[in-house]
Amino acid sequence: MKALVYHGPGKKAFEDHPKPVITESTDAIVRIVKTTICGTDLHILKGDLPSCQPGRILGHEGIGVIDQVGPAVTTFKPGDKVLISCVSACGKCDYCRRQMYSHCTTGGWILGNTIDGTQAEFVRIPHADTSLYPILDGADEEALVMLSDILPTGFECGVLNGKVQPGNIVAIVGSGPIGLAALLTAQFFSPAEIIMVDLDDNRLETAKRFGATRTVNSADGKAAEAVMKLTGGRGVDTAIEAVGIPATFELCEKIIAPGGTIANVGVHGVKVDLHLENLWDRNITITTRLVDTVSTPMLLNVVAAHKIDPKLLITHRFKFADILKAYETFGHAADTRALKVIIEA
Repeated sequence: MKALVYHGPGKKAFEDHPKPVITESTDAIVRIVKTTICGTDLHILKGDLPSCQPGRILGHEGIGVIDQVGPAVTTFKPGDKVLISCVSACGKCDYCRRQMYSHCTTGGWILGNTIDGTQAEFVRIPHADTSLYPILDGADEEALVMLSDILPTGFECGVLNGKVQPGNIVAIVGSGPIGLAALLTAQFFSPAEIIMVDLDDNRLETAKRFGATRTVNSADGKAAEAVMKLTGGRGVDTAIEAVGIPATFELCEKIIAPGGTIANVGVHGVKVDLHLENLWDRNITITTRLVDTVSTPMLLNVVAAHKIDPKLLITHRFKFADILKAYETFGHAADTRALKVIIEA
């Protein structure tokens, strides 16, 4: 089969690779129908995640059709169409029983990280019964790809961890796909203001269309002053960091109001300074999280009811044979105006 393979920092190739086989009784082999590229894949390609070793097939998002199942799989059968969760969960270990599926002792975020992922014609899914979701006939497949990772990530790591409440003032630093996913789902809780911060005016215009009440371009280095001015000098109740670089986290530290919450979503590959000399007396909370996908069933219902349209995040579409072109487009988003790309078999 063909697959997108990581060969070390800055190196990737679209090449032939053996088709996966069932190795555990709880496995399923899924034929990929649609997948996408995540910002985390770009972090891997930069060498930010040493857990992902050269030779790994990348990707942890997608929908597909069951090709084979192990003898212990009871929920799915060959021919079933499924949504692939970015997090694999056994459902039995201590972490899974606490709904911390991202820390499953035999799963978690392993796809495209420590085992081969979804940017291939076929993928092996461990713990299939508890790591896949059935897709109903007539469902919008492209919209559902956004539920593999970015929508639950923006919601759980940003909105829920950020304790967004009705009437709050929220700032989301980073108007890329994850930041926009947080923007879409923050509106479930009716905050009074959602301020989007980014370097890219095009993405800020997109944020306005998605429901942002205010936008701040941070290119001049004065974003903190701008946000403080918009909030009358008070700061924001929730600051969601959705980029994963030191400057954006430190911006969140500068704009958080007393009693507020900084919710980190971004993947950080280098150290970030925590300015406790400024924050020690401000009653703030700082949260970190890897998506657990506990919200996926709820989000599936919300999307099916047309209460939210994650398909808005898709800007480009490619055939699987053109996956290198898709990476080029996604990796140069400032020039191509890419948000999420769909890669179709």
